[in-house]
Amino acid sequence: MTGGLFIMCPGQGGQHAGMFDLARTDPHGAALLDRAGIDPDAATLFDNAVAQPAIVACALAMWEALRAHLPAPMLAAGYSVGEVAAWSVAGAITPPDAIALSRTRAAAMDQAARVGPPQALAAISALAIDRAGALAARHGYEIAIVNDVDACIAGGPQNNLAALGKTAAAAGAKLQRLPVAVASHTSLMEPARDAFDAALASLRFVTPACPVLGGVNALALRTWAQAVDALSRQLVHTIRWSDCMDAAVEAGVTVALELGPGAALARMMQARHPHIACRSVADFRSIAGIAAWVAREE
Repeated sequence: MTGGLFIMCPGQGGQHAGMFDLARTDPHGAALLDRAGIDPDAATLFDNAVAQPAIVACALAMWEALRAHLPAPMLAAGYSVGEVAAWSVAGAITPPDAIALSRTRAAAMDQAARVGPPQALAAISALAIDRAGALAARHGYEIAIVNDVDACIAGGPQNNLAALGKTAAAAGAKLQRLPVAVASHTSLMEPARDAFDAALASLRFVTPACPVLGGVNALALRTWAQAVDALSRQLVHTIRWSDCMDAAVEAGVTVALELGPGAALARMMQARHPHIACRSVADFRSIAGIAAWVAREE
């Protein structure tokens, strides 16, 4: 083996009513989902309070199903709420604790969003990040996630979204509203930190089996102090996912696997680093098929 396995845990966007089906084909994955008590309902899957724990549960149920069949990961990382799941994949916190933490995170963020006017997230593409940031700021928006040199997510007041869209179009950019009602990773989430930090402080933590890339700084993190700082800071600071992908490649990973739901992270990794073997579990019909693909690529 010349490199290692990089596990990626997604954030919101790819959830769907059948998102637990593959994990449920394995007794370990099914047992975790049964304990979590989450029943995916298409009518509520994009509600923040449902989406965050469902996404974390989906990723970790897949990991429960897969981990005995895969090599130990070299690195883990998570996109937005996926960073909570990544610490569990690394073995630092238990899956039930990660799911409970995601529930607290969602509730705290929803409460923060109720403090002022309605909020929104939107994807901005085909515009350099510096220009996108300046354009967004004119309408009270902040860059929430950097995905590439010309692709980002911005968060801000919902009432300003139409004006932001017109300004983006005039600059030759594309804007798409996302089905998320909280301005994640912006200063608007500052009121969420006290409740979330209290939940973080109460968690049981063990030394992770592999480092986790922090979303805010793309550094390889290993200690509980680093985990608490990273998870708290990412509520209100920009996630630099493009840097996380680069850091994984620089560390020497050769295979990247997204745990799902969806395949957005796998697509981004393939586009940015096409020499890395990269798939999502959503591409497969069986646990055995995923394991066989990783074995071939390793």
